[in-house]
Amino acid sequence: MEFMPEQRVGKQANFGKSVSIHKKALDQLIAMTDRITSADGRTPTIVPFLTIVRSSRETPKSQGVLTPSFCLILRGTKKFYLGQEIFHYSAGDYLTSLIDIPAAAQVIDATEESPYIGLRVDFTTQEIASVAMEAEISTEPKEKNRGAGAFIGKSDAALLDIFFRLLTLVDKSKNVRFLSELIKREMIFNLLSGDFGHLFLQKALFDQRADGVGKAIHWVKENYARSFTIEELAKSCNMSISGLHHKFKAVTTMGPLQYQKQLRLLEARRLMLSGPMGATTAALTVGYESPSQFNREYRRLFGLPPLQDMKSLRRTSYAGGFEDS
Repeated sequence: MEFMPEQRVGKQANFGKSVSIHKKALDQLIAMTDRITSADGRTPTIVPFLTIVRSSRETPKSQGVLTPSFCLILRGTKKFYLGQEIFHYSAGDYLTSLIDIPAAAQVIDATEESPYIGLRVDFTTQEIASVAMEAEISTEPKEKNRGAGAFIGKSDAALLDIFFRLLTLVDKSKNVRFLSELIKREMIFNLLSGDFGHLFLQKALFDQRADGVGKAIHWVKENYARSFTIEELAKSCNMSISGLHHKFKAVTTMGPLQYQKQLRLLEARRLMLSGPMGATTAALTVGYESPSQFNREYRRLFGLPPLQDMKSLRRTSYAGGFEDS
């Protein structure tokens, strides 16, 4: 995870002017989202990959899986937990993830008068690779040390203009899918060729396409309910045990078995919330052999044992989604 500093501006007057323009652009985007929805939660739009996230109050810490996406905050502040690290990002900041990463987040600055508002764009690594190939942008890493599979950066005028055009499409009824895909590709190009974003995206793409660690992450995600050893996983990906563990942790902030455990617990929680499924059945469904071990690890991750957690979530009308924008 990296925090990308704002680009320095030579003259103080120009800096103040650019800040003012940036705020006006954010305010314009806020006004556009207000015309679309005033409801808290996630609001899908007619643009297939664009979601508005809104909250008129601060929220408790919510566990989930951060999927490949670009999340821009228009107003408010969010706290983001990745592994042992905690980050804050606010209006004008964005969070980008290139892989599925267990994480947690909470809104820490929101009121009814000034609600938190975020915009989320979902994409795939295939789309990124396609843009990089067509634009002839090299995806070779420029340094040996690679960052984690997510990072926080600062938006610029070009990026805010892209979101303006996406929101403008919400009012249209014709050719939305075609036009929105073109704008999305422009967004990906903007990130790939930017001062900071392309460094991370290139490294993440290299991890996914050229290293065995990308294959390992995908396999664990698709087979989280199966038992496996580090030795078996490393062999299947043509990696050494130490190499697999080091690279896996560098990208996801945790080792393969910890990654599997968090995926299991998150899926068990989702199953219990979505229907009349008890803790024991959920534990067995996601691959646990010992209900008591499941209960211990569930409480360690979520703070409460399964039954109490379900009562608490339903009492607070928890929607069950991880709102990571």
